This record gives sequence, C-alpha cells and structure tokens, in this order.
Amino acid sequence: MVRIAAGQINPIIGDFEGNCRKMEEAAKKAREAGCRLVVFPELSVSGYPPRDLLERRSFIKDNLNAVERLMENIQGIAVLLGYVERNGEPGENNLYNAALLFEDGRVLHKVRKRLLPTYDVFDERRYFEPGSESKPVMWNGVRLGITICEDMWNDKEVFESRKYRVDPVADLCDQGVELLINISASPFNTGKPAFRESLIASVARRHKVPVFYVNQVGGNDSLLFDGASLGFYSDGTLAVRAESFVEDLLVFEPKETSPQRIADVPACVEEEVYRALVMGTRDYVTKCGFKKVVIGLSGGIDSALTAAVAADALGAENVSTVFMPSEYTSSDNDEDTKGLAENLGCHFDVVPIAPMFDAFLGASDIFCREEHGITEQNIQARVRGTLLMALSNKTGALVLTTGNKSELAVGYCTLYGDMNGGLAVISDVPKTLVWDISRFINRNGEVIPQRIIDKVPSAELRPDQSDQDELPAYEVLDAILHAYVEQVKAPAEIVAMGYDAEVVADVVRRVEINEYKRQQAAPGLRVTAKAFGYGRRYPIAKRIA
Repeated sequence: MVRIAAGQINPIIGDFEGNCRKMEEAAKKAREAGCRLVVFPELSVSGYPPRDLLERRSFIKDNLNAVERLMENIQGIAVLLGYVERNGEPGENNLYNAALLFEDGRVLHKVRKRLLPTYDVFDERRYFEPGSESKPVMWNGVRLGITICEDMWNDKEVFESRKYRVDPVADLCDQGVELLINISASPFNTGKPAFRESLIASVARRHKVPVFYVNQVGGNDSLLFDGASLGFYSDGTLAVRAESFVEDLLVFEPKETSPQRIADVPACVEEEVYRALVMGTRDYVTKCGFKKVVIGLSGGIDSALTAAVAADALGAENVSTVFMPSEYTSSDNDEDTKGLAENLGCHFDVVPIAPMFDAFLGASDIFCREEHGITEQNIQARVRGTLLMALSNKTGALVLTTGNKSELAVGYCTLYGDMNGGLAVISDVPKTLVWDISRFINRNGEVIPQRIIDKVPSAELRPDQSDQDELPAYEVLDAILHAYVEQVKAPAEIVAMGYDAEVVADVVRRVEINEYKRQQAAPGLRVTAKAFGYGRRYPIAKRIA
C-alpha cells in the first residue's frame, strides 16, 4: 500500500489565497517525502466553520476558484481536500460539505458529507444538504473509503445512543474498502483527543481496515482545533500521530510494520488547556489583524494567568500590562503585579483610579460616600474598564478580559467594567483549573509570583473583601457548575450528589439571572464540553422551575 500524508494546516476562514498557499507548500513537502497522496482537513479550502459566509454567492465562487487553482498548481501527487460544493439538484439547501480527490488536474472522486451535526457549536444543517450515499473509489490500486468528520461519529459499538440512522463508515466497509480516510475539523475540548483516539481505534479494529484521520488545527473565533491527526493499523493499533496545537505534515504507511512517528500528547489536562489557550489567543489576535494586547493586572490569579498566556502566545514585547490601584488595593498586589510583569518581560504601567473614582462620587448626591454598596463597587470596575478601552484606542492593542468561567457563570463580574475587551481568554476555565494551570506554569521555576497563587481571591472593591463573602468555596462552586452547565443536570440531581440544597439553588439562580451579562461578554476560547457562547443557546427572558 502507498505512502500518504496528512497536511494538518491552520486555515483562516475566507483567506483563500493564504489557505491555497499552505496547501501547495504541504503538497510539495509530501511529494518530496515520497508520498503519493496528501490529505487536507474538512473545508480546508475555506476554513471551518464559515457559518453565514456560506450565504454569500461570492464566497462560494471564490472557494470554487481556489479549488481550480489547486488542481492546476499541484502536480505529481494526488490531493484529497475539503471544500464547498454547489448542489445542482432540488433540495432544501444548495450546498454540500464535500471532499474532492484529484490528481494532475483530473477529478477522480467526490464525496458529500452525510451526517450534518446540529448540536452544541454545530449548525451544518442550516447550510448544507446531506449526501445520499457512500461509495468507495479505486485509486492507485487501493480501494479507498472517504468520509467527512461527523460521518465517523456514529459507530454503534461506541455510542449507546446514536444520533443518526445511517453509518457511512459501515456502508463503505461493507463494500470492501482497503483504507478508510476521514477529513475533519473536530473542535477541541478537554477529554476529546483521548476519546477520539479510542473511537478511531474501535473503527479500525471492528472493520479490520487501516484508518487515516486528518484534523484541522488552530483557533477560529471561540473554536479551537487541536490537530493531532492519526493513523491506525487494521488491528486498531496506533501507527502515527501528528503534533497537537501546531501545523504538521504527518506521513503514514498503512501496511508498514515498523514504528512510525507518534508525537507526544500533553502530559496532563493543565498542559493541554494551557497549550490550547496559547494557540487560541495567538490565532484570535493575529487573525483579527491585531499585533499587541493590553491587560489590566489586579494582583489576582486570573489576570496573572491571562498575562502569562498572552506573553507566550504573542511575545512579551507585544503585551502591555496596567495596574490600576484604588484605596482598597493591598500593597501586596502592587509588588506582585510588578513582579509578574518583570518575570514575563511585559511592559508595565501604574494608573491609580482614586481621583477618577472620587470624581464620579462627587458628580451627584445619589452616590454614597459613607457606605459603598454594589453601585460604588461597580463604578470602580467601570473606571478601570474605561481606562483599558482608552488605552486600546490610543495604542491599537486589543484588550484581553481576565474573568474565569466560575465568575462568568454566576455573574460575579461587571458589565462595561472588568468584562470590557475583545477576547475573554480564560472565560471557559473554571477557577480551580486556573489555579492548577498556574501551578503547571511554575513547574520549572516561578513565573507567576507564588503569593498570587496562594492569596485569598478578592475583587478589592471594598475593605477586607473576599470572593467567598458571596460565593461558596470554589471547589464546591465549580463542581456544581460542572454538573449544571456541562452535564445539564437538574438541581435535584445535583443535590442528590451530596451538595447542600440551598447552595445549589443559589448557584442555579445566579446562573439563570445572569444570562444577559454573558450574552454581552467578549467571545471566549472554548476548552470544555459546554462553554458559554454560541454552543449554549439559552433565552434571557425565561422562567426556570
């Protein structure tokens, strides 16, 4: 059987020129490595997911023109890629999510995705017509079976409750394929890479056929793609694995018996999420046309982790940090923010907010000078948010917000204040995981000052304030949120897990009444199975029993 390659690329949605260039370069390298076929991810021509850009006729035309360019420019090696195909037959939608196999300018085979997901972050049935059949193709003496992403996610031995009536993989294998290829754009979340490997191993083992899985890599808005393309032998043994979270060219020989390249996976969930955040931040900032970012440092763990991620993603020289103390800010935080910026090598400024806060209070007698309530606390957050946005306007740097998932879930954040910004880097990272990742960053030496990790969390908007004045311990809060948001358990089910009924009721109430805040938040990077974003579509005005 022939040698083939995975062109694990990081496309930019709609950048047909750039995406074609990446594919041409990867095809050249694959040919030089002695490969007869190079395989690219799902919708690799346009980038995934293009969403409502698919409603533009010009977008579809540019996508087809890019395919023609690739067919003309890539010679001496066969290519399998993902693109948008027009549907010439009567149907609900006029487009297919398709795969094209060509060689030396000749079309050899087309495949149309049959299983179109509509759950979580997916909405493919909105745009595409499902394919109607699965047929193998004979290429270079090998009977290939080609599927597209979700087409492989319906194996009856893996999924107890299947979402679809058909199994394209089984249909192909029943026709005697000798190699199964799946082109994919499979978004990352914690635990998914391991599950994906077990799924593909099961497919190979059950059907006794080698499987080559090629995944997109990179961040596109909130969605992160980990790459980690795979090849399995027909007995379900892992043969090859591409690098995670970076572009890679992976060579696979399905009949080879000697060891092939198996890249390491992240050693722990902390490393996995950290690498995903670094990649996602870099891609969001640069794909949106920015070069620099600005972050408000508080002396707390959330802003410290956000700054560490940004410095790793963009280079410390492109990260500006600002410390904005008030009369309630501890001297420790003055020292810790300065130490963090020095450790990271980032620019550091100090802008006290007391004069501006006093000006607000003096503007009207409706504000309380004697006892600061939530109004006065929020004014401080909004002064800081205004300063950060002004710095963004002045310097052209993107503001990164620093709130974590636990805070965002229960509304422990201020609209037009600490929620100001263009990207919420850790908004899908629970507070307990924020601490764990920070300790991981410090595994070889102190990057984040240890006192930042050890201190009691506080917004420092009033004297002696602690997060736990209003919230349960984060270990309890995060466990309840995981059950309610990600596992979609009812409050009674969570109480049955051993949690206090009043605490559960209060957490659930906070989650529900703060939907309006989350829908105004900056986009965040998705790293869990259920993030706050377009994969979680809840109404604002509602009644929840």
